[in-house]
Amino acid sequence: MAEIPPSVIGVALNFRETLSRLAPTFTAPPYKNPPIAPVLYLKTPNTWITSGQPIPCPRGITHLRMAGTLGIVISRTACRVASENAGRHIGAFTVVNDVSIPHESFYRPALRERCSDSFCSIGQPCPHPPSQTEFEIDVLVNNILRSNIRTSSLVRSIPQLIADISEFMTLHPGDILLVGEPERSPLCSPGDNVRVEIPGVGSIENKVVSA
Repeated sequence: MAEIPPSVIGVALNFRETLSRLAPTFTAPPYKNPPIAPVLYLKTPNTWITSGQPIPCPRGITHLRMAGTLGIVISRTACRVASENAGRHIGAFTVVNDVSIPHESFYRPALRERCSDSFCSIGQPCPHPPSQTEFEIDVLVNNILRSNIRTSSLVRSIPQLIADISEFMTLHPGDILLVGEPERSPLCSPGDNVRVEIPGVGSIENKVVSA
């Protein structure tokens, strides 16, 4: 059997501040109910870059959202995993800048907004105790701290996230699961330098440029 290529899977609405802000809209048409399962999206291979590579701002777009987040690197096949066993499937953690064009659509695939070239900067995997679930995420723009958040603010914890997603979607070795987009992720324009830091895990740095 051919080796399955890795996927980078993002999770929307997984920080409490975002869920609280949008709560009044969840009962409006056409859905009329809040989501009961994780709201997922993919960061396709054309988006993947590493620290030091530029992030092109598409033509006609003035600002990009820089959602610094934690990536969970899956080490073994995860299918219907109980939350108490989720740590067995974590191989490492990594720093990720989940870039997007600002938008408010969480229920429909925002491919153009999330999947433009170079819209996902991924750091080096860092082995970590799989039982650790508390991390601090900082985003600095031009060396000024613009966002600081902890994973204690997640709606679904890291173990619960793996359990809920693997209930309906098998995760494979090498897959990276992004824990969520912080509510106050800064906006950047061409010329801005963006650095995402997670103490104990690592950092990545990229410059936004004109396409």
